[in-house]
Amino acid sequence: MDHSRRSQAFRPKRAAPGPPRAEAHSDRMDAVLEVLRKGKRFLVCSHARPDGDAVGSMLAMGMFIEQMGKHADLVMADRIPNIYCRLPGAEEIRVTQIVNGSYDAVILLECDGLERTGVSGLEQLFKINIDHHASGHEYANVNWIDRDASSVGELVHRLVKAAGARITPDMAHCLYTTVLTDTGGFCYGSMQASTFGMAQELVVAGADPVRIAQDVYFSTPASKLLLLGAALTNLNREGPLAWLWVTHEDVLRSCANDEDCEGIVNFGLCVSGVEAAAFLRELPERRIRIGLRSKGLVNVAAIAERLGGGGHESAAGCTLEGPLERALEEILAQLRPCVAALAGEES
Repeated sequence: MDHSRRSQAFRPKRAAPGPPRAEAHSDRMDAVLEVLRKGKRFLVCSHARPDGDAVGSMLAMGMFIEQMGKHADLVMADRIPNIYCRLPGAEEIRVTQIVNGSYDAVILLECDGLERTGVSGLEQLFKINIDHHASGHEYANVNWIDRDASSVGELVHRLVKAAGARITPDMAHCLYTTVLTDTGGFCYGSMQASTFGMAQELVVAGADPVRIAQDVYFSTPASKLLLLGAALTNLNREGPLAWLWVTHEDVLRSCANDEDCEGIVNFGLCVSGVEAAAFLRELPERRIRIGLRSKGLVNVAAIAERLGGGGHESAAGCTLEGPLERALEEILAQLRPCVAALAGEES
């Protein structure tokens, strides 16, 4: 197989990080710790429509700051999904679109820009950007981006250990949730031996992997199953590419919400022989939200970025203008050449 022909839309094989790279990450982490040690009041925020990594890392970061003897306010623009409401300290997160008050810094977890938070009032604050997305970029006063990390929770875990703080059972529970959910149950993403080493550390520190998995994967509301049924009736396959969709009427008929749409794209990806999948959801204003997944050979983050979105190399998303048929053609026009190149490499 000639990998020299692989396009930008394909996930490159990563080289093992050498000492200069590790040193660079250490310097960035030290810069974050310096701000935390000097300040007293902090705001912690993540992206709108939060997932398990966003919620769990925010909670763990807040616990770490409080353990340092500082004050942390946790805010996000949208409510916490039901499956994460049982995380320790979840009630401490305040849902708001506007923040006021005096803070020494705002800590932005896995946000590629202030607009991703959905929260206004952050512009004048000293900003710390901690991210692991392929689409992450430096926009803050202090930036720590490690695209090889399995989750932003992994970076919080490193930060806590570097500070010599204690990983409490509650913190371990939240951090285990970040790595479990952002790797799709240890199925994709930037997983290395250290990922499982971290998971082991967190279980030893008090995380309950069985309870966490049950809360995340076995607490499905009936509305999500009804919506999934509607999506599966629209499942299409074209060689190593699969896609499925739901209309806004399907969502209303199922009494579903945003949270119920999470993970549906994986049912396209789980088809044998499929390497990339897309799930399209029609929004009330008729724009189309698209989730993209890959088994590793197709870099869906590169595709999403070209369309104004972003994410991980194996899990990304974007929003396109409707109608549904037009958005479907646009995303297929991006995906088809990538999966066709896969066939070419194998020949």
